[in-house]
Amino acid sequence: NEGYATTAGDTWVRRDLCQEAIRLGRMLVELTVDLPAISAEARGLLALMLLHDSRRDARTDVAGDLVLLENQDRATWDRAQIDEALELVPHALRGGAGRYSLQAAIAALHASAPRAADTDWPQIAALFEQLMRRQPTPVVALNHAVAIAMARGPAEGLPRIDALREQLADYHLWHAARADLLRRLGRSREAAAAYRAALVLVGSEPERRFLERRLAELSG
Repeated sequence: NEGYATTAGDTWVRRDLCQEAIRLGRMLVELTVDLPAISAEARGLLALMLLHDSRRDARTDVAGDLVLLENQDRATWDRAQIDEALELVPHALRGGAGRYSLQAAIAALHASAPRAADTDWPQIAALFEQLMRRQPTPVVALNHAVAIAMARGPAEGLPRIDALREQLADYHLWHAARADLLRRLGRSREAAAAYRAALVLVGSEPERRFLERRLAELSG
């Protein structure tokens, strides 16, 4: 995770950590080839890392600022890594749909969409629901709520995010996700307050600059 999205500092992506993680993931797949249950999750983990890393160059602009998935230039995504991952995902899911396999399936749906508007959000929400049964954590519940908001509208997702307040009050992405839904609902004053709360907690400079831009847009 620290390679894909750093939690502190000026750099958003650590290329060296991502490449090392993928190298180790390939080794794990080879070492577990005769252990079907473990091999399935190893394939899921490798697919997940490949899919995340395939978007590495699109995730920041020339100034080092964060670019949201919906705004990324998909032509810059690494198609070879995506194709490799898409071959791994079905094998991983057949092994029991563990947490890494489910996350890889979610990432595969993002990677398979030609445009952001083509993303299969209902299926992503369904996969997050499965993941919650495997990994019932507040962060998974937050991602499930965001997927529901994307599939059915922000009014559907916001109550689910609000229900996580006590568990995620110290997590900047909870405040950021809540701010985004409030912004989309036209509740600008509440959205601004949520962005300010996220800014108090964020550690990564690229994320901080992104949140500051969002807040400035509401104030402008």
